[in-house]
Amino acid sequence: MSDEPLSRRQCLGAVAGVMTGLAGCSDVFGGLNSNNSNESAPTPTPTPTTSTPSGTDTEYTRVYQDTINSVMQLSVTDSTGRNGQGSGFLFRGRHIITNAHVVSDMSEVHVRFSNDEWRSASITGVDPSSDLAVVTVQQLPDYPTPLSLRADQPPVGTEVVAIGTPFGLEGSMTAGLVSGVDRLIPAPNDYTIPDAIQTSAPVNPGNSGGPLMDLAGRVVGVVSSGGGDNLAFAISAALIERVVPALIEDGTYEHAALGVTVQSVTPTVAQRLGLDQPRGVVIRSVQSSAVEVLQQEDVIIRIEDTPINSRQELASFLALQTSPGDTVQISVIRNGTRETVSVTLGTRSNRNNHNF
Repeated sequence: MSDEPLSRRQCLGAVAGVMTGLAGCSDVFGGLNSNNSNESAPTPTPTPTTSTPSGTDTEYTRVYQDTINSVMQLSVTDSTGRNGQGSGFLFRGRHIITNAHVVSDMSEVHVRFSNDEWRSASITGVDPSSDLAVVTVQQLPDYPTPLSLRADQPPVGTEVVAIGTPFGLEGSMTAGLVSGVDRLIPAPNDYTIPDAIQTSAPVNPGNSGGPLMDLAGRVVGVVSSGGGDNLAFAISAALIERVVPALIEDGTYEHAALGVTVQSVTPTVAQRLGLDQPRGVVIRSVQSSAVEVLQQEDVIIRIEDTPINSRQELASFLALQTSPGDTVQISVIRNGTRETVSVTLGTRSNRNNHNF
């Protein structure tokens, strides 16, 4: 755990790295701390979590009342006895979704429900590459119900709320908009997480792992990080749907890897490579078996039927539409000529962090 939180200036500086797709350290933004990647916070103080409905209830009040019983506070302890906390929400059965950086390397996890009931939980699965984790409670109270994921990507301008436990203030809700989609954000293990949702809903340490929801009560993402003014990020529902069932079933998730490092093609890069327009991503290095078919300075412009115009699009395609062992058709521009090559995808390795 980090004893010194990042300053606002540091947070905003880190954002510049995110927007260029650079993954550096796991303490980017206020929601990710530096060492064991869980969050320190003051001892939580109970606050009321329900209210009596009235004729003046807003949409925000209704979504809060319909959701709060399914959102939990997580209290965690590592092997040295240091404590931290985060948030989570009931997904399916007895399974609670949270962030990997909240529960990784924790020896004890306790879950506090909205009626101030506590349960011990076990860690079912952790995936640092997506910053997702699942913990399981053996005996749930009878009032929480699983939250559903939004099936489509929320458009920019969608009203959303973040519910969680910022700074130990259990049962808190903040509101904002979806400010952007298809973002790349840092993962705790120096990878980048694709397809992330950017929001203006205020997020602070302790919100991590809680739901970002639309006003229909559907989860659009899992809050992962926040920092600066009106700037926070959540792991998308689409990536949750890919990763979490595997964590529940197997405890781990294998991400497909192309085995290359790339950069988006800017006008300057396009001019240097003799391209008629800036498009695609240019390969900077090939570091896997793909070296047999891909070359440095190949420009990837399409995978299967999907155009690739940026690092974000490449990352999202690999994360949401492929699995290790898949063979994909990749269209590249090589020395001014368009070619199509077949590449069999590998598996990401924590020991060799390729960009993609």
